[in-house]
Amino acid sequence: MTRIRIFTLIILIAGIFACSEENRNISSYMIGDSTMSNKKNPEINPEHGWGQVFSEFFNEQVSIQNHAVNGRSSRSFIDEGRWQAVLDELKSGDYVLIQFGHNDQKYKDSTRFTNPYTGYRRNLEKFVKETREKGANPVLLSSIVRRKFNEFGTLEDTHGVYPFIVREVAREMDVPFIDLQLKTEDLVISLGPEKSKELYLWIKPGENDYIPNGREDNTHLNYYGAKKIAGLAVEGIKELELPLVKYLK
Repeated sequence: MTRIRIFTLIILIAGIFACSEENRNISSYMIGDSTMSNKKNPEINPEHGWGQVFSEFFNEQVSIQNHAVNGRSSRSFIDEGRWQAVLDELKSGDYVLIQFGHNDQKYKDSTRFTNPYTGYRRNLEKFVKETREKGANPVLLSSIVRRKFNEFGTLEDTHGVYPFIVREVAREMDVPFIDLQLKTEDLVISLGPEKSKELYLWIKPGENDYIPNGREDNTHLNYYGAKKIAGLAVEGIKELELPLVKYLK
């Protein structure tokens, strides 16, 4: 075989592998708490996690596997074997979006609480390290804000040092980081104390059959709010120029 034919064959093979890599299907796993999780009966339940609508932003080449569960912290997610279940499914090239913090703060619950400087940091590092060992790609996210305005119309922080620890782990381990706390804070502040209720589960008694007694919930999202937050996560993916952008609709 002549050198020209060999060179041509190499180019063709390289092109085939490039096309295969470009068009292959991948999975994006989501691990976190109720602000991210899928809710039951979505056709009638007004509550939605932002991970529940995340797939609406991607084409059919991405499979969104939402493993986030209500009430879980980084600790309980591991202790209940939920992280191992994700790990067992991970393939090289997949993504894992990691967002914990809301329930790691539950100091009255020893099964969920984590010290932000020790246990919480260690758990985040574990997620990152073990994801990479499978050849997959970790992405760290800070928690979305709770809607807590004081009497002066100022949005108060409820997360303490936890988002800072996420940022530190991302910096030290060179992990893509999406600051959803900042992005959602900007969104909620821009809407103000009243209009920001439209993102959350603010339902008057008798207004919704699924929640007949109504609810004033400043943590959990309705569909509109979930879609807005998922959009902010996608915005972060674009800003980081992650390879996932090529799968966006």
